[in-house]
Amino acid sequence: MQFGIFTVGDVTTDPTNGTTPTEHERIKAMVRIALKAEEVGLDVFATGEHHNPPFVPSSPTTMLGHIAAQTSKLILSTSTTLITTNDPVKIAEDFAMLQHLADGRVDLMMGRGNTGPVYPWFGQDIRQGIPLAIENYALLRRLWREDVVDWSGKFRTPLQGFTSTPRPLDGVPPFVWHGSIRSPEIAEQAAYYGDGFFANHIFWPTSHFQQLISFYRRRFEHYGHGSADQAIVGLGGQAFIRPKSQDAWNEFRPYFDNAPVYGHGPSLEEFTEQTPLTVGSPQEVIDKTLTFRENFGDYQRQLFLMDHAGLPLKTVLEQLDLLGEQVIPVLRKELDSLRPAHVPDAPTHASLKAASPEAASVADSMEASV
Repeated sequence: MQFGIFTVGDVTTDPTNGTTPTEHERIKAMVRIALKAEEVGLDVFATGEHHNPPFVPSSPTTMLGHIAAQTSKLILSTSTTLITTNDPVKIAEDFAMLQHLADGRVDLMMGRGNTGPVYPWFGQDIRQGIPLAIENYALLRRLWREDVVDWSGKFRTPLQGFTSTPRPLDGVPPFVWHGSIRSPEIAEQAAYYGDGFFANHIFWPTSHFQQLISFYRRRFEHYGHGSADQAIVGLGGQAFIRPKSQDAWNEFRPYFDNAPVYGHGPSLEEFTEQTPLTVGSPQEVIDKTLTFRENFGDYQRQLFLMDHAGLPLKTVLEQLDLLGEQVIPVLRKELDSLRPAHVPDAPTHASLKAASPEAASVADSMEASV
């Protein structure tokens, strides 16, 4: 079981004192948060991709490459890579380069994003969002798996005899998650390729995501990748933690009430009742997170959103201390003990390399020479 955090990189005014970080301060804070994640024993740091204010992470591979140079264990991921508006060739090359720099500690999450205007900014039509996601990802897979690619499609110029460089580390492409909050077509795409499916699971009721994940599991089995309970599932979540529950509620309430995404809507009490958001003590976060397995089955990755809504860096780092020291060790022990032996771990570069045909061929050659 992998545990980590994901960030959307919002620049939001702190409602308790009226201060707003600069873009520079927010970017530096995100790096500090990633380093803290490794320090407290988390497995994954993931960043979103946005090209509009009030967000700053427009170049995820730049940020993740910088973090890779300062970490040794942390898996570096995206919580959205815009498969619809990025060129698949650039994605293939950027993430292969990042793989080499991070010695394989890289995966990524494909998504369409939640900002409609981004499409024309990059010369695309939002009405083609699903076809773009399907075609662009099909090309990306070929670019990572074939040394020379001839290709033509609807949304970009053809390729003739093209080789993306560098090639993936050890001949093993990064593992891909497909993220969605609403689209069965994306769950179908993940199942077709045997990739992971990540349900953001932070805004909508549990029943909605149960339907999406159940559909993905059935289709994963249909395409012959394993039984439905062996499908690779990731979940998002949100938490605000203090040693005493009431302190957490009192401190987080002004941030929730004024947050750009969900502020001025349902009350904090209503939102925590209807969504995965947990505000309270470490034990309360543990208890609610354990219900995710009851609702969705055994899964492989749990990411928490911890640094949004204008929370100051000091508060976020304190949250990570509590998450890493008091919450994750219990969750890891409980969930790993409950997971049946036939349900796989989350893929890593090492496990994918061991399972790759190229690795098997080298092993056979070595055995034959002995």
